[in-house]
Amino acid sequence: AVVSTQSGHYGRVCPDVAGAGDKADELMAMAWRSIDTEKRIELALQAVTSNSNCASAHILLGEECAATVPEADKYFRQALKIADNNIRKFVSVPSHDVKANSLHRRDINICVYARRRVAMCLRKMGKLKECIKITRELIKEFPLMSVLHIHENLIEALLAQKAYNDVQALLTRYDDLTLPKSAVICYSAALLKIRPVCEKFFADVTVKKGLTTHQFDAVEALQRAVEFNPHVPQYLLEEKPIILPPEHLLKRGDSEAVAYSFYHAAHWKEVPGSIKFLECFWKDTFKLIPFPLEKGKLFHPYTSGTEETDRELLPLFHDVSVYPKKELPFFLVFTAGLCLFTLSLALLTHFYPIFMGELARIALEYFATPFAMIAEHLQALLPQQVWNLLTRA
Repeated sequence: AVVSTQSGHYGRVCPDVAGAGDKADELMAMAWRSIDTEKRIELALQAVTSNSNCASAHILLGEECAATVPEADKYFRQALKIADNNIRKFVSVPSHDVKANSLHRRDINICVYARRRVAMCLRKMGKLKECIKITRELIKEFPLMSVLHIHENLIEALLAQKAYNDVQALLTRYDDLTLPKSAVICYSAALLKIRPVCEKFFADVTVKKGLTTHQFDAVEALQRAVEFNPHVPQYLLEEKPIILPPEHLLKRGDSEAVAYSFYHAAHWKEVPGSIKFLECFWKDTFKLIPFPLEKGKLFHPYTSGTEETDRELLPLFHDVSVYPKKELPFFLVFTAGLCLFTLSLALLTHFYPIFMGELARIALEYFATPFAMIAEHLQALLPQQVWNLLTRA
């Protein structure tokens, strides 16, 4: 499924309620539908002018108008303050009021979104403790919002803080067979398995003595992650350049790999030897899954239409990673090349017979020269009687 990077577009997460009767809400409904950034910002500014308590306008300005992280944080905090006030006012509203209930649900969504964005701004400003506190509170207060993958923001912040035990506890909760997976979940689990064994890992020693139990577990975790998203290792190993993640991403696709690498590549580099361990073992996964489009090992078969979707999500200058790569057998390539060469010779001979005949004569003379020289040397070395016998034969 295509999901939004780092929590999704606001228009998807907390859309304005149609028919709210407020001019600011009408302006914001137009803004979210517009595909022109400048037009959206202009409409949001008009909405704030019309109603300074329009939370969705502050959200949009924080997303698209703010030039710095502290400025964005200011907009999101203002939106959060407005949403909190609206939620407190809802207590006195009759429960049978359909319009009020719709607005209340919108305010809750805005509250969740704005608090999450505030946490992400704090993360960017290096205030990890505050970021982790807000994200934990969000997960605790809104457990049904797990579909927004708020826990992935918490994992990223905890890894930045090097709180590996807390990350492991979080993965124990969310890395469950019944819950949807992501590159963050799978590769974070692999990193935690690799961390205890990678520092003292030596490839030549492993070849001689074999893998230990812990190393084998780390390899299995890595292969599980690579099976889920085979594009990530190329970015972590810097075989492909990391670009800014797109607004939306496709699970198990190159767009998800770009987003994961953009936010998590630094965490792998913080663990000494993890990149070397990844380089040694990630390609072994493909030996276990010879036909990934037909059958997977731990996950469903890889989706065949991933490449086309990723090309729509990622910028044109980006070289989209393709999996599995369609490699033709050598015999087929050789046969096709030979047929093409023969066809070219036939066409040239048909249209330019004199030129091709002269070219063929020169080529035969050129290739026959070494054999003539060898024959002369043999004639000089061998007795005349022996040479006569060989030439007669």
